[in-house]
Amino acid sequence: MSRDVEIFLVDAFTEEAGKGNRAGVVFEADGLTETQMQKIAAFANVSETAFLLSSDEADLHVRYFTPTAEVPLCGHATIASHYLRTLKLGLDSRRLMCKTGAGILPVDIERDGDDVKIIMTQGTPEFGEIIQGELLEELLAALSLSQDDLINGLPVQFTSAGHGKLNVPINSLDRLHALTPDFDGLIKISEKTGYKGYFIMTIHDEGPYKTHGRMFAPAIGINEDPVTGNGNGPAGLYLAHHDVITFDDQISYMAIQGEAMGKPGEIEVRVFKEDGRISKVQVAGSAVEAGILNFSV
Repeated sequence: MSRDVEIFLVDAFTEEAGKGNRAGVVFEADGLTETQMQKIAAFANVSETAFLLSSDEADLHVRYFTPTAEVPLCGHATIASHYLRTLKLGLDSRRLMCKTGAGILPVDIERDGDDVKIIMTQGTPEFGEIIQGELLEELLAALSLSQDDLINGLPVQFTSAGHGKLNVPINSLDRLHALTPDFDGLIKISEKTGYKGYFIMTIHDEGPYKTHGRMFAPAIGINEDPVTGNGNGPAGLYLAHHDVITFDDQISYMAIQGEAMGKPGEIEVRVFKEDGRISKVQVAGSAVEAGILNFSV
């Protein structure tokens, strides 16, 4: 028997429809099979669709699918789904515990009338290998970059807060905006290393944004993601780990992504320490409803 499904479209990390990063949101997804969820995500054809299910272990169970694969966690789809759920259910400020592929994680709602901010606590901070030698040269070639484009003294390194990215800090905003990656080349590197996403960023001491970024993940069906929490969160870990940002207990900064795609979005990144060690990263932002799709599975 077929089932009619409403897919709500929500633009996250912006308050203007058509900007930021669009996510699909499916309420009351209990009873949908994994195959059906994947078909729905493919039909929605946005970078991720969040499926909201009931849970005996947490307040909510959320599964995230790109058009081609399930992923453990998604920043903008978390912001989008909880923003919309807050409005639809008339929720006030509160903390929810959400089961995800990266564990049971808190999501905080900060609401003042119609103003809603969602704060996503990401998964356990992890710091991976530094990319060097032939692999680094292969990566730079796929990104249409050279060694001279890298920021001197900062490595290319994998970091994760539940769904990690390979951080590539470069020294020119113009180069960032002009990147034309070889997506087949990035897929080959992903197959070789297991790294699925590449977060390219510039770092700034002046202006409203600490970082400007772009994120490429063709191995999971996303050539470029406009604004991604699971790129900017691990980037915050990277900046703290390499003392680009220094603090005692916690710090927050604003990041921007999506400019090169004409879909700029702003992300607040928060990084925390306990006993001198990086302990937690959060991303925060708002969203706006952008439409509804109907699909039968």
